[in-house]
Amino acid sequence: MKILGIETSCDETAASVCVDGKIVSSALSSQEIHNKFGGVIPELASREHEKTLNLIVLKALKESKLSVKDLDGIAVTQGPGLSGALIAGTSFAKGLAVGLNIPILGINHLEAHIFANFLAEPELEFPFVCLLVSGGHTQLWEIENFMSYRLLGETRDDAAGEAFDKGARILGLGYPGGPEIEHLAKNGDHKSIDFPKALMKKNNFEFSFSGLKTALLYYFEKNKKMKIEDIAASYQFAIIDVLVKKLKYAADLTNCKNCVVAGGVAANQFLRQHSKKQMSNRNIIFPHPSLCTDNAAMIAYLGEKYLSIGKTSHLNFSISPNMKIV
Repeated sequence: MKILGIETSCDETAASVCVDGKIVSSALSSQEIHNKFGGVIPELASREHEKTLNLIVLKALKESKLSVKDLDGIAVTQGPGLSGALIAGTSFAKGLAVGLNIPILGINHLEAHIFANFLAEPELEFPFVCLLVSGGHTQLWEIENFMSYRLLGETRDDAAGEAFDKGARILGLGYPGGPEIEHLAKNGDHKSIDFPKALMKKNNFEFSFSGLKTALLYYFEKNKKMKIEDIAASYQFAIIDVLVKKLKYAADLTNCKNCVVAGGVAANQFLRQHSKKQMSNRNIIFPHPSLCTDNAAMIAYLGEKYLSIGKTSHLNFSISPNMKIV
């Protein structure tokens, strides 16, 4: 099958083509317009999608050496995400599907993040544990099989990516905050400050990062002369150490040998190093950094899996900004 994937859940405009389980092209445009605001402005995001989506789709098709007439179906992000951004993508995809008279399928963005790991490791076998960690979500899943998932736990408040962004804002850094803090942390001592780590009781799979953010705020206000690299490194460690220990608890509970990490925070190099060090007895899989952030390759890949078994969406399907996996 030849499937076009379209992703517009937030501030990345992306298109990709998947042919028989292999990604043959992937095009992406990052919206830099939001940088000066320190965060994504929803209205600007939807306008940028409308301006660039057609060009990005054409670029992906050209790279794949296919034409629109070769496509067997279209997969597009249905949710979760920003309402206006999702409408821009689904409206474009629906119009294209009608014009080509091919099936369309709305895809859960979070589920696609999980399955991006099959692009990193095609031989990945079920069951496995997944740490899904991004700007909007921090969750632990037991993936028993395709379409069979069990939520083990999630954050009570801020997501890990959100904690990075808010922490960067407190420290006067740019957006997005994760890469900014990671860059500073490379030259800092993560043992210099003992920031709080919430809900660390063994076999507790819930997360909480709001208290950590508050601790950083109070500490920075009282210690502005301290080396900012040490503050960044200690703050990053407090987030990453919680993520890794919770993933380890989940792997021990389920007795899963394979563990995967998905979502934008999965691109963090310290997370990759620390998890492999702390869980040397497990097979830990990370997608390529380009597959961690929002991308259309994962949408196209998961879309093909569903379309190949006959699952489709009606043309009148609605967006779902707060879409859940189960």
